[in-house]
Amino acid sequence: MALVDESIQLSLSSSPHTFNHRKQNAQTDTKHYKVLLIVNYVFQLVGSVSSSLLSKFYFVHGGSSRWVATWVQCAGFPLLIPAVYAFSSSERRPFTGFNLRIFSLSVVIGLMLGVNNLLISWGTSYLPVSTCSLVLASQLVFVLFLSAIIVRQKITFANLNCVVLLTLAAVLLALDSSSDKPVGLTKAKYFVGFFCTIGAALLFALYLPLVEKLYRNVHCYAMVVEMQVVMEAAATVLATVGMAIDGGFSGMKKESQGGFDLGSKAYAITVAVNVVTWQLCFMGTAGMVFLTTSVTSGICSTALMAFNVIAGVMAYGDHMGGSKAVSTVLCVWGFSSYVYGMYVKTKRVTKGVPPAIGT
Repeated sequence: MALVDESIQLSLSSSPHTFNHRKQNAQTDTKHYKVLLIVNYVFQLVGSVSSSLLSKFYFVHGGSSRWVATWVQCAGFPLLIPAVYAFSSSERRPFTGFNLRIFSLSVVIGLMLGVNNLLISWGTSYLPVSTCSLVLASQLVFVLFLSAIIVRQKITFANLNCVVLLTLAAVLLALDSSSDKPVGLTKAKYFVGFFCTIGAALLFALYLPLVEKLYRNVHCYAMVVEMQVVMEAAATVLATVGMAIDGGFSGMKKESQGGFDLGSKAYAITVAVNVVTWQLCFMGTAGMVFLTTSVTSGICSTALMAFNVIAGVMAYGDHMGGSKAVSTVLCVWGFSSYVYGMYVKTKRVTKGVPPAIGT
């Protein structure tokens, strides 16, 4: 509950006008706000870890199409439609809050997510799950500075310290890349995967402050889900076009009929469950941005990298050398320092003491 309280305080302090709008539109109850925040973070946690493991599972057992791996990341957007109606009130019909600007920006951001998904697929196809997760931690340095530019997010000691530690973790991993390069993978392909993952981190870091700015025109959680449907639909169109050009649909048929070494039933289950877990991941992330800030969402997302590293080691026997262990510790340390900084800031505000400079 400490992180929930800190996230609420950060949201109040960094985007008071946005939170006031939410309070006027069924977000007045702090208890409900906390529940919604916890639910979204659980979605982010479960979706992030599960989707990473399943994406690698697809490639490990004979899957070969990066467009298929891209398509499953967004094709589950129809699963969000029941949530649209569940969160809509009798006073507001679904999708009625869109204007041309919001719709157009949602489509553009969705296409950007589609490119991000493709880069993640390339990275996942070459890198171990644990390595890919740690490299993605580099998104935080981009999130912090892009948020400062796009949404005027204040750079504090707490979030700057967190970003420095997590960036050091990614750099340390890059310097010791030879120790966890999978057997049979060339150095060239390893670095293709590495830099594709860095590119995905950069695009996702741009996505977070962009949607935070867009959410300032949004007054209810239902509309956040609606915008996510539009974004994921746009990403799906991009992935579908890529699949059609690259022969991905015929490739799926071949993989299900023998290319996947666990059989057609296991292939169908892998694809279906992966579709669901990616939607949990992206919806949880979007909800966290709406309820807090892009920086807080990015930090919470990066904190999950430690879970992904451990899951990769346990599920696939990823190499856990000294550099990767130190990188994981730096991830946990960075996130812990951020939480502590927000805790101190919250106590000061609660007591009526002005925050100290740099906190």
